[in-house]
Amino acid sequence: MNKQNVRKIRDVSVVVMVAAAGFSQPAFAYLDPSTGSMILSAILGLFATIGLALKTYWYKLKGFFRGSKPAAEQSVASDAQEKDEPEAR
Repeated sequence: MNKQNVRKIRDVSVVVMVAAAGFSQPAFAYLDPSTGSMILSAILGLFATIGLALKTYWYKLKGFFRGSKPAAEQSVASDAQEKDEPEAR
């Protein structure tokens, strides 16, 4: 595709979008004030979830390349060692 065809397609797309927005029917909808805070809470929760997932996988990836065990596996291994050792009395 050359630049002229791309430019024509873009221009036609813009005209179609503007026409579609101009001829839309009015929506008789009501959003109460608590809807905004609900949407904001959902967005913040999504960002927190994504951040936690990235952090978790980052530490797993970092541990893989360092050759160390994740913290959960280390605590299980240390618990197993403590059970195998005889009690000193």
